[in-house]
Amino acid sequence: MAIFSSILLQVMVPMLLIVGLGAWLHRLFHFDMNTLSKLNMYVLLPAVAFINVYDSELNGKVLAAIFGFLLLQSSGLMVFSMIMAKLFKLERSLSAVFQNTIVLNNSGNFGIPVSQLVFHQQPLGAAIQIIVTIFQNFLTNTYGVYQFISGNGKKGKWVAELWKNPVLYALLLGVVCRWLHLSIPSFLWQPIHRIADAFLAIALFTLGAQIAYARFRSLPPLVYASVFGRLFLSPLLAASLIFLLGIDGVTAQALLIASSYPCSRNTALYALEYDCHPDYAAQAVLVSTLLSAITVTGVVYAARLLFPGG
Repeated sequence: MAIFSSILLQVMVPMLLIVGLGAWLHRLFHFDMNTLSKLNMYVLLPAVAFINVYDSELNGKVLAAIFGFLLLQSSGLMVFSMIMAKLFKLERSLSAVFQNTIVLNNSGNFGIPVSQLVFHQQPLGAAIQIIVTIFQNFLTNTYGVYQFISGNGKKGKWVAELWKNPVLYALLLGVVCRWLHLSIPSFLWQPIHRIADAFLAIALFTLGAQIAYARFRSLPPLVYASVFGRLFLSPLLAASLIFLLGIDGVTAQALLIASSYPCSRNTALYALEYDCHPDYAAQAVLVSTLLSAITVTGVVYAARLLFPGG
């Protein structure tokens, strides 16, 4: 109960307050959504991506097992979501958004605070979440972007479109700087860090503006399918893979919990940027985030029960 209250008060309530503020102010002032989208995509997201990679410890004995698990889990979710999209007979652009809502999760601004809370006495757990976040960043800006580009009718040009994405360059630059142990001068580091600090608020504000006029009394059934895939199917698949790979202790706990986070907020941002059903994407993100207060708490409890130790 203490964990549930902490997640609710320290993570969920602040996030939802900013989303609500964005929705309210958009109704009052009618913001330019294209400007908000460009601000997130070309300024804030690259700064966050670079800092996540540059600041993280990418070595350790468990690294191979973690990446092996992440590759298997993400591949499994891709297959499951593709099969579900075909069963639902979704047209290409809607299928792209649907698959991304299941495969991609909010491992950064949601996952990192939760992991810091759950593993406050076990640094390994929080470090694993950083690795998961980096993996999700790469996945979002490769597989995720490809899905949106192809869904927008530009499949034949997806490689060219992908290389126009500034987030990918930020990730690669972070890897190079980290690998070469390059020190970032303070006159560059401070503005990058301050821009990254603004990402959470502006991105949630943008999400609020996106759903300002959405009607949640009659949500499309596909939203519930997205929520089911992200909050229930993903942890079940993760638990199966963890047992199969023989992972245990804190590593197993951290990976299971990391699989349970809600739909990635970046899914809504990219859906807006590429004009692929942005209302549906925003609804899936918001509903999954609301319900995750209950489901993530349940997964945290299950992780400690299934994988004791650490």
